[in-house]
Amino acid sequence: MSVGPSNEPTFRQSVDLMYNRAVSLMDLPPGLEEKIRVCNATYTVRFGVRLRGQIQTFTGYRSVHSEHMEPVKGGIRFAPEVNQDEVEALAALMTYKCALVEAPFGGSKGGLCVDPRKYDDHELEQITRRFAYELIKRDLIHPSQNVPAPDMGTGEREMAWMADQYARMNTTDINARACVTGKPLNAGGISGRVEATGRGVQYALREFFRHPADVAAAKMDGSLDGKRVIVQGLGNVGYHAAKFLSEEDGAKVIGIIERDGALFDPEGLNVEKVRDWIVKHGGVSGFPDANHGADGAKVLEEDCDILIPAALEGVINLSNAHNIKAKLIIEAANGPVTAGADDILRAKGVVIIPDMYANAGGVTVSYFEWVKNLSHIRFGRMQRRQEEARHQLVVDELERLDEAMGDAWSLTPSFKERYLRGADELELVRSGLDDTMRIAYQSMRQVWHGRSDVTDLRTAAYIVAIERVASSYRAKGL
Repeated sequence: MSVGPSNEPTFRQSVDLMYNRAVSLMDLPPGLEEKIRVCNATYTVRFGVRLRGQIQTFTGYRSVHSEHMEPVKGGIRFAPEVNQDEVEALAALMTYKCALVEAPFGGSKGGLCVDPRKYDDHELEQITRRFAYELIKRDLIHPSQNVPAPDMGTGEREMAWMADQYARMNTTDINARACVTGKPLNAGGISGRVEATGRGVQYALREFFRHPADVAAAKMDGSLDGKRVIVQGLGNVGYHAAKFLSEEDGAKVIGIIERDGALFDPEGLNVEKVRDWIVKHGGVSGFPDANHGADGAKVLEEDCDILIPAALEGVINLSNAHNIKAKLIIEAANGPVTAGADDILRAKGVVIIPDMYANAGGVTVSYFEWVKNLSHIRFGRMQRRQEEARHQLVVDELERLDEAMGDAWSLTPSFKERYLRGADELELVRSGLDDTMRIAYQSMRQVWHGRSDVTDLRTAAYIVAIERVASSYRAKGL
């Protein structure tokens, strides 16, 4: 839901405006340009569930934007403000996102108008299973047709319910577990999926900082170490991004914005402590080790190096874009910067790492989970011990040399342990995610720096993604 002023374009209009900006710089036939832009189909379902002694009716959506590749992929969100326009815009973003990171999916999205906080676990399970039933019987949840994942308001638990509902309705489908991703580990999930989107934000920033020219374009220098970061939304994505950047890369999280205000400390906040406080108290109010301000939106405008909007759409809009002081914005949420704000920020020289790339960690690891489910074997199971055995041969030879040369030469104490360990599933997932984020950034960067008519990463991302979708359609004969 956009939270900007009334003269602001809607989220869907923003996506269309940004799409149009990119295709104006491309040489696509008008018919193909329109085919890629439009949403193929949206299914609206209204169903009743007997709760608390009466029937309650719920409205849900599943939108399919593009079937240039199948299955189509995209999350399902549970939120009271879900609407068709929002779902269709998110489905379009999923098409471009999958194309950009070379995940072999078309784009889809789903949503259910419900406030999960108003229902207990049993009621929510009834609602989720009934919604899943309505989608499954129309192949809108299916391993080879349409594969949902968690989004705002949903998580591992809801995905497990949906997967189980599919298995109950398709008892002979050997690939039933691949009908959704983001499941718990014991229900066919994959290591590293919960942290995936936040980890992807970290890997995106690491790749950005590997290119001094790009860092200079954002009026910064050096590495991530010591950079001042403000995070808006400490949910799953914002929490993991903030945690990894502060603990592993030396960044300093100076501001955390939540729905009940914001915490700010120029010396840096302890992300883990703040997260624990939010889990226990439901917000940041009362947190003892930092200044709390009731107007969280104001902290978006504080001076910082990197701003990470990781919650709602449209939080940076025409009403506050002029006041944003961050040098670099990385969109961990979908659509946090409106089209109008994007124009203002680019004119100011702010570099924006766009959502279609920055939050693609989730769909990338979802892709790995889908592949794992279809192959019916966890990553690393076949090769891990063989890797260790080969490494052991090298270590044995080095130790023989170590003994022969005496004090003149010796192995570093921790080398043997680190070198001998074969990669487990989590390490392989992180490696695959890191590789994906690096290659996708480089494809955007090539357009950004290689074309005089492309001045920002968002337009570059759209051009790369749209060209890949267009190539798929051409291969189909369209």
